[in-house]
Amino acid sequence: MVLVGGKGTRLRPLTLSAPKPMLPTAGVPFLAHLLSRIRSAGVRRVVLGTSYLAETFSDYFGDGSRFDMEIEYVVEDQPLGTGGGIRNVAKHLTTDDVLVFNGDVLAGTDLNAVVRTHRDTSADVTLHLVKVQDPRAYGCVPTDASGQVLEFLEKTEDPPTDQINAGCYVFRRSVIDSIPEGRPVSVERETFPGLLAAGARVSGHVDNAYWRDMGTPADLVHGSADLVRGVAPSDALPGGTGEALVLADAVVDPEAFVFGGTTVGRGVRIGAGARVEGAMLFDGAVIGEGAVVEHSVIGAGARVEDGALVNDTVVGDRAVIGAHCELREGVRVWPDVVLPPHGVRFSPDV
Repeated sequence: MVLVGGKGTRLRPLTLSAPKPMLPTAGVPFLAHLLSRIRSAGVRRVVLGTSYLAETFSDYFGDGSRFDMEIEYVVEDQPLGTGGGIRNVAKHLTTDDVLVFNGDVLAGTDLNAVVRTHRDTSADVTLHLVKVQDPRAYGCVPTDASGQVLEFLEKTEDPPTDQINAGCYVFRRSVIDSIPEGRPVSVERETFPGLLAAGARVSGHVDNAYWRDMGTPADLVHGSADLVRGVAPSDALPGGTGEALVLADAVVDPEAFVFGGTTVGRGVRIGAGARVEGAMLFDGAVIGEGAVVEHSVIGAGARVEDGALVNDTVVGDRAVIGAHCELREGVRVWPDVVLPPHGVRFSPDV
C-alpha cells in the first residue's frame, strides 16, 4: 500500500496498493513510474505502507529526496487488504482528501481532473472508472447521468456497462476513519457497497485514458513495451522513448533486430541476426545468433541460444533455452532449468 500526501501541493494525500511494485519495468521498479505520475500532478509527500519486504522499498527510494519527494514508510503487521491497509496509515494523514491507487495498474488519467470531480460533486469517495472493450473480465461500476455510482457488480458474461474500476480513488478522511481497524477489509466488497447502502455520495470519474492491469506476465510485458514506446506516460524512464530501451553495458550486434518497445537490461548481449520484439531482457541475459524472442520475459543471466524461438514465455533467472528449442503460448521456465538443444518444440521438425 502507498499513501501519498500533498503538503504544499495542488493535490492532497494519496494511497496505493502494490503487490509487486519493485519488479523492474522499462528499466526501473514499477512503482517509480507511478510515483513519477503522482509527482507530475504536484504531489511531493508520500506515505508508503507495505506488508512485507519493506526494506526493498526504502533501500531504493530512501527518504524520496533524490526524486524531489518526501517518502514515509508504514509496515502492516499482518495483511489487511485494500481497505485495512488504508485504515492502517490513517494516523499519518494530515488533510481531508486522500487519493488512493492500486499498485498493479499502469494508467495515464489526469489525476487533478479526478480530484476536481470529487470536489465538484461533494463526494465522500470518487472512483476513476475506465471504459474497456471487453468488461466481462472485470467487475462493472454503472453510474447515473450525474456520475453517481449505482452499484458494484461482480464479473458477468452480460455486463450492463463497459465501465470498470480503474484502481484510483479519492477518499474523504472521515471515510477512511470509519473503516474498521486491525482486521482485513476489502474496499471493493465491503467499504464501497456499505457507503452506497448508507446513502453516501460515491462519484465516478469516467474517461478513456491509457489503462492496463499489470497482474499477469503478458500484461507486464505489454505494459513495459508501452512505457518504452511512450504510449503509457512516465517521467521515470532511464532514457528516451522509442522502439527499444538499451541500458548500460548492453551489447547489441548491428545485424540484430530489436524493436516493439523492448527493454535491454544492463550487460545483455544480443547476437547477429537475432530478432527481439516487445520483450523484457533482464540484466546479463544472452540472446544467441538467429534467436527469436517475442513478447517474453528473459530473466537475469538467462540464455536463449542460437536459433531458439521464445514467444509469450517467461524464462527464469539463469535458465538456458538450448539451441533451436521452440517455446510458445504461455510457457514458464523455472530459474536454473537447462533445456538441451532441440529439447522442446511446438511445431514439427522439417
